Amino acid sequence: MFGALRGEHVVRTVVRLLIVIAATVTVCIALMSLASAPLPVARTVVVLAAAATLLGFLIGPVLTGAADQLDPRRFAIFGVDVRQMPWMLAVASLVSVPSFALIAVAVCVALLLIALGTPWPIAVLVCVLGVVASAIAARIGMAMSALLLPERRSRELSALFVLAVVVIAFPVAIFLGSFEWDGQVPFAVAALTDVLGYTPLAAIPSFGLAIAAGDSSAAWLSGIVALVTLGGLWAWWTWLVRRLLTSTDRPATSRERAGLGWFALLPSNAFGAIAARSLVYWLRDRRYIVNFVIVPIAGVLTVFPLLVAGVPLYIAALVPVPVMALFFGWLPHNDVAYDSTALWIHVASGVRGVSDRLGRVIPISLVAIPVLAVAIPLTLAPIESWYLLMPMIGLAACLFLSGLGLSSILSVTSPYAVSRPGDSPFQQPQRSASRGGYAPAIAFIAAIAVSAPTIWLFIMTVITDDAYNPATFWVGIGTGVVVLALGAVVGGRIFDRGGERLMEFVETA
Repeated sequence: MFGALRGEHVVRTVVRLLIVIAATVTVCIALMSLASAPLPVARTVVVLAAAATLLGFLIGPVLTGAADQLDPRRFAIFGVDVRQMPWMLAVASLVSVPSFALIAVAVCVALLLIALGTPWPIAVLVCVLGVVASAIAARIGMAMSALLLPERRSRELSALFVLAVVVIAFPVAIFLGSFEWDGQVPFAVAALTDVLGYTPLAAIPSFGLAIAAGDSSAAWLSGIVALVTLGGLWAWWTWLVRRLLTSTDRPATSRERAGLGWFALLPSNAFGAIAARSLVYWLRDRRYIVNFVIVPIAGVLTVFPLLVAGVPLYIAALVPVPVMALFFGWLPHNDVAYDSTALWIHVASGVRGVSDRLGRVIPISLVAIPVLAVAIPLTLAPIESWYLLMPMIGLAACLFLSGLGLSSILSVTSPYAVSRPGDSPFQQPQRSASRGGYAPAIAFIAAIAVSAPTIWLFIMTVITDDAYNPATFWVGIGTGVVVLALGAVVGGRIFDRGGERLMEFVETA
């Protein structure tokens, strides 16, 4: 068995190494192809890539939670001088696969800078400084991860980090990729490049590119920022090493218990416990999983009937995102019934209704927000209507949050029978009361009704280009937040007063 596990580990290591090599070769080829491109285009690509690289080396260790083999605390027992530890560990960190890949890319950047007109000593200096800055940034990321995050990273915490990256990075990547360059840099991308060139993220390559362009003032400014950045990174790294070597671990780290999952990650109160329990249900019960899968599919399928009916593609493409947001907010309208007999935990423990209502919106939010964050830019990119970004966010937020607020009320006032845990998600149980028929319709129609002003503003934004952009965004956000807050309070009060009735329902449904 141990031999099989070791063989599997070797295979994974080889596969990862091949992926790193392939990615490095691809990046190097892409960089060398920029030698014949116009200087503004090459400058844009290099500056944006350098900023992403430095940021990735800084936050990558925090996101992955990988064990740091060069943790300063590992070497404390050898009696190494604290003043020598920072530079010794920084030099040692260069002997690694990511550092080798970074050095290979830096060599290609140096060759590119020379081809663009940068003197070779400055090109070499720029790339050496870039490698040093990235290596120190990686050390800082590792140290910050060791200080601030649990020693044993749970899969749930890593999943939250990944979701955050998806919500932020994916829309930005689609936005930048939607521009048509045609040999010239789009205005928005050029403005972003100029700003990043004077920030710590990309000041080092911007210095060499400014010299290639003959812009002495930009070179001086970028050079000063680059030197300050290196000094700041080194001071930060030195302080972190001293902090790690002179401070003891937090008691919470030694008491971290494995196997608690979401319960260990979320707050230790009624809201956190209910949110954790709901997350376990939503992510493992196939009845919930089917709902997750159906909503995006239903949103996309709405486009085809509209196209058949003769609706222009520009208008039909705007429909799926609001439909998905509406259905995501509508899904928890019968969440109490899905609990089945597990509801007694909430009632018997005397949990406040507001905590119950708010805790139940966490699972659907962790799924809906990333899906909508990906769907919105995917919708706007093909039709090239980025001016609708803020209105679309406002409309989606309004429909989603309003649906959650109304569902928080209806799930306790009008629950209806559903398939029991373990049964087929498509099984239709018998209902002993007629209220099961109108509860879904009320939740659905009411969410559309309270979102009507935002829908009207969005339609006016489409008709008049961007005249109603800010109004649509703020009215949508405000309406959604207010309805969610009212729904949590009203639903919580009903839950507090009707616990026995709900217990009777889940026992008999």
